[in-house]
Amino acid sequence: MSQISEFSLRADEAFIELYKLLKAEGLSADGAEAKHVIAEGMVTVNGEVETRKRKKLQAGDLVSYQGKQVKVVAAA
Repeated sequence: MSQISEFSLRADEAFIELYKLLKAEGLSADGAEAKHVIAEGMVTVNGEVETRKRKKLQAGDLVSYQGKQVKVVAAA
């Protein structure tokens, strides 16, 4: 199983949109690519295929794409 990296939400945010997470974590080259791979059904959130580009991810959500996993965590 792949190693799970963590993405920490900022203290002033309750969520991050899915396409922004892919971009921030370097899983896509840019926002357009992130939106495309999401629309194509290549990304899962908590084990389910997710096609909503602006899906609001909250602490505890697990995103998987191309064998990489990112867990969203609350701000420290």
